[in-house]
Amino acid sequence: MKKITIFTLIITIQQFIFAQKNQYADFIKTWNFVKYYHPDLASGKIDADSLFLVNIEKVSPKQNFNEIITLITQNLNTQFSSPPVIDNNKDILSVNQNFDWFQKNKKITAENKNLLNNIYKNRFDYGLLPKGKSVSDEKEYPFPKEENLPLKYRLLTMAKIQGTVDYLFPHKYLMDKNFDSYFNILLDEAVQSSTRKDFERVLAKAVSQFQDSHAFSFYRQLNYKDGILFNVSYYSPFDFQIVGDHLLVTHLIFPEICNKARIKTGDKITEINGKKVSEIIKEKGRLLSVSNHQKLLYVLSTYEYNLIWPDNLPKKTLAVRSGSKKFSTEIELINATDKSQVSALVNYINHKNRTIENRHLDNKDIAYFKTDATMHFMENVDDDKLDAKMDSILENASRKKAIVFDMRGYPDWGGFIFHYVYKYFSPVENYFYKYYEPNLKNLGTFNLRDPKYNYPEIENKTTHSYSGKVFILVNPDTRSASEWYSMSLQKIFPQSITIGQQTSGADGDVVKINLPGDYLLEFTGNGIFYPDNSQTQQKGIRINELIKYTDQDILDNRDLEFERVLNSLQ
Repeated sequence: MKKITIFTLIITIQQFIFAQKNQYADFIKTWNFVKYYHPDLASGKIDADSLFLVNIEKVSPKQNFNEIITLITQNLNTQFSSPPVIDNNKDILSVNQNFDWFQKNKKITAENKNLLNNIYKNRFDYGLLPKGKSVSDEKEYPFPKEENLPLKYRLLTMAKIQGTVDYLFPHKYLMDKNFDSYFNILLDEAVQSSTRKDFERVLAKAVSQFQDSHAFSFYRQLNYKDGILFNVSYYSPFDFQIVGDHLLVTHLIFPEICNKARIKTGDKITEINGKKVSEIIKEKGRLLSVSNHQKLLYVLSTYEYNLIWPDNLPKKTLAVRSGSKKFSTEIELINATDKSQVSALVNYINHKNRTIENRHLDNKDIAYFKTDATMHFMENVDDDKLDAKMDSILENASRKKAIVFDMRGYPDWGGFIFHYVYKYFSPVENYFYKYYEPNLKNLGTFNLRDPKYNYPEIENKTTHSYSGKVFILVNPDTRSASEWYSMSLQKIFPQSITIGQQTSGADGDVVKINLPGDYLLEFTGNGIFYPDNSQTQQKGIRINELIKYTDQDILDNRDLEFERVLNSLQ
């Protein structure tokens, strides 16, 4: 009898929580609208978080949408004396802004629709924020990592994520069209999360919906990422790269372990513990935020990230294709607490990364510039002599048959391309992109930034023409600023050929939002397009020649981009 009573109680509680789900969703949608538009909340005169935390506990399953709106707005000023904000911006990215959730909702009274419309009409002008204040400023709410956030703070966290999507993320329109419906499912999961780990899984799924490589790093902040993504305790005894539907074994880090499992270089792993690699990739994509599939494969192939494994067991059963043979084998992974083995891993990773860092195209007819290795041009050069030094380097490059800009990395010095390459080679006008920034007079829309910021102002600028060949090398590690500067190079050198693989697809500045629990949500904060409005977010920059590596190319350590450049000079 006691068991039946407990079971009935559990069912009753679950039904109560589920019944509140829609009320919580309605509350969050309304609160974010008021938070970002009402002059008193948006200006900080009234603390939006306090309004949330005080009232979210008053939400009940019996309330309808109108009662939710009243609960949030009942103590707010709704008689506005200041004149409405006038937005004179001409070129606006407004596709994200959509108020159908209340304007076309038949359950909301005309009075409440007028109330919300009036708040929007008299919205806050964020250009009036004090110096040092930002639209994206949010409070920090620390909690011990082993402690689950109280329900109202879990709901506040989810509310801030949805608010970020609706009002601050310029690429909401590229997200899954069913995001709002999916968010409500996640909201229900957040309510029912009984542990911090459960809640962090919800957060990972929510952030993955951004499909934004700038948000990729969010998973590293998860205190229980080991249990969610299985990427901490054990490492592979071999290196690999994902190609299509398999892991290609590229190097035996611990040959004795691999030999025992009959694994050798060139083998293809198609299943891990009975799960196909293709399915594992899909599952990881639901927990990691990346802008496109190529970027997902790139990060899952990065050995030190250790993200590919579907569980956290010390041994794995692998399905292997080795030449024409297929077999199943069990292999031991490397324990991250074993100091001697970890030392060997660190040495291997450092050697591998140094090899990538030191790749160089050495040819007397080619001027080769590597975007993540340009700071050395400034070494031991006085400030007043830097211009002359850089002019000399670029003048020498202009005498070569070809110039190669290797953009497969992150720029270590933005001034190299933005200032000096532009200064020497470009016409004064270098309108290579359209940059949409948050519209401070109408948050949720984005206005075109003044094109004068697209390139530096240089007095008495001269232009040196270059008729030789220009190659821009890119891959999924071409990200953010590297994508930006690649677009600039494409405009400076109309004859340039961009070759490689799809880029990261996350161009533009990073915005950071504090979330309760000591989480920091990073995402692309502005919209970057080509002048003809071609999309760069998710798609990446324009590529003239896609280069695809075969398994054998990878095993032979070939650089097909370098080979393509060298062949062009023959």
